[in-house]
Amino acid sequence: MNILLIDPPFYRFFHYYNRYFPLGLSYLSSVLKKAGHNVTIYDADCNTDSKGIDYTRLPEMYAAYSKELRNPENQIIKEISETLRTYQPNLVGITVMTPKAASAFTVASLIKTYDKKCNVVFGGPHATLKPSEIFNVSDDVDFVISGEGEGSFLELANSLENKENNFERIAGLSYCKDGKKINNGSGKFIDNLDTLPVPDRDSFIGANTYTSEDMGLIMGSRGCPFNCSYCATQIWTRKVRYRSITNIIEEIKYVYEKYGTHQFTFKDDSFTVNRKRVTEFCEAILKQGLKIKWDCNTRADLVDFQLLKIMKKAGCNSIKVGVESGSERILKIMDKGVQLERTKETAKLFRKAGIHWTAYFMMGVPTETKEDIMETVKLLYEIKPSFASVGVYEPFPGTRLFDIGVERGLVKREMEYEEFFSRIPSDYYLKDVKRRSDTMDQEEFVALEKEVKETFHDYNKNIARIFERAKARSSVYLYNPKILLSDIEKFLGWMR
Repeated sequence: MNILLIDPPFYRFFHYYNRYFPLGLSYLSSVLKKAGHNVTIYDADCNTDSKGIDYTRLPEMYAAYSKELRNPENQIIKEISETLRTYQPNLVGITVMTPKAASAFTVASLIKTYDKKCNVVFGGPHATLKPSEIFNVSDDVDFVISGEGEGSFLELANSLENKENNFERIAGLSYCKDGKKINNGSGKFIDNLDTLPVPDRDSFIGANTYTSEDMGLIMGSRGCPFNCSYCATQIWTRKVRYRSITNIIEEIKYVYEKYGTHQFTFKDDSFTVNRKRVTEFCEAILKQGLKIKWDCNTRADLVDFQLLKIMKKAGCNSIKVGVESGSERILKIMDKGVQLERTKETAKLFRKAGIHWTAYFMMGVPTETKEDIMETVKLLYEIKPSFASVGVYEPFPGTRLFDIGVERGLVKREMEYEEFFSRIPSDYYLKDVKRRSDTMDQEEFVALEKEVKETFHDYNKNIARIFERAKARSSVYLYNPKILLSDIEKFLGWMR
């Protein structure tokens, strides 16, 4: 079967550099190709005309994005139609995150314009959480897959190719039959991740647009044992499934040799959940003499000085941590499970170990007051991360904060089709787009949001922090000077 897998455009509309390749589609492609299907991956969000833009300022550009989605003369829209005509798929899989929902619906519509008989499949986080809503708002989607898609999508592709249409047997599949919506429940999780082939990095349209660093994205585990109320990853269950260290090392070697990748990025939700395993991984890198650098995500309560020391020795040059808030009360609502004192202690450990670290914060969650938000700003200057990012709470379906938002009268449970296009993505599921906070009026909240974001932007512009980031990436620049030039260009744009 001729299959096209698409990551719909979003960041590309406002020229934001969307680093890395879509890992989920790459895993899906490798499984489908192994079974004999012809697969092409179309990263429609891959941006060759990127600019340095502070991530906290992206919502300011969402209005232009929403407008351009329905502009038939937009070059990105034209490109999608041309790609469909060129590759002539009879099955298209689209990965959907909630902010990209309107883009996904647009792509689905373009597919049906290209060929009404071409089957359209939605998958990914939003599809997992909202299969019924997708069918309610769009006639262009034929199937929705919930959960991990490798097994379900392969079964669906085989069924369509063999004209068996035994859809009722496919776990995690939703579809319409005789005017009725049928949901086969949750998909099956892959317990042994080593059974998955290496992600397909070779089947991308325009693969040469990715840098060697882009190709270094790796997933060492799936699942997260924690239950943060703002995070939808809990839909994948709180059980963590791991690839073997040998399996991971083999992929690192393969990517290093084939793409010249020196900087790798682990996409695991919390890389250091299993301390013993991380230590063994670091020891394996050192034993094999792999001269690489890598970064990861974790929590403030999942590291200690000895662990950070061996991680740095094994090449870890950056760690991202979700700090979220400077208010203990808000952290409890978030079910974060990390007290501020622990975060402050860990910040000192990062500095002592000499590892660049990024702190992520959030503002505007239900019940949060101006005083709570100012506690977050105060914490920023107390823990002094190497880089800091702040985002405004967006009500993502499937999270407990979404339900709290419903209870507080801020959020509604369903969206209409036109709302995905008439609203900017950060306003999705808000009951009233002019009421984002339940403790402040809109004018006060908007002014506070601007003030906080400017504070974070100014914080990051500090020359010492800029130097710290450059130092952490110095070996990457040594191996690939083009990345240095690219970083400088983006930095100059970001500094505006």
